[in-house]
Amino acid sequence: MSASATMFAQSFFHGTRADLKPGDRIVVGHGSNFSAAKPLSWVYFASTLDAAIWGAELAAGSAPQRIYVVEPTGPIVDDPNLTDKKFPGNPTMSYRSRDPLIVLAEVVNWQGHPAEQLQHMKDALARMQADGTDHIID
Repeated sequence: MSASATMFAQSFFHGTRADLKPGDRIVVGHGSNFSAAKPLSWVYFASTLDAAIWGAELAAGSAPQRIYVVEPTGPIVDDPNLTDKKFPGNPTMSYRSRDPLIVLAEVVNWQGHPAEQLQHMKDALARMQADGTDHIID
């Protein structure tokens, strides 16, 4: 798509429990929201709010769930953990980059998933961890 095709830029979101401010950078070297894997060599984000909500809801810890509007600073690629394993064609619009993301703003007043749907996802992740299939393609 050419730059003249639309006056709107694509937005990207990152769900987490980290307390960040505009201008902060999200960098590689942190653990996953979804498993106890070693620190990751990619930063993950999405261009759908729903995917970012999952990131915030499933993030480890007890700090408040947060969603940020972010700007990638380098090349981005489809997240193979979703596009190759669960959702071919990347309908979740999930991405990753080895370069930092810059926090532009925090999204407020977002609606989380229903409790039953969230518990179903947490149960599925726990089963994956128990049977050793929670591997992250890093």
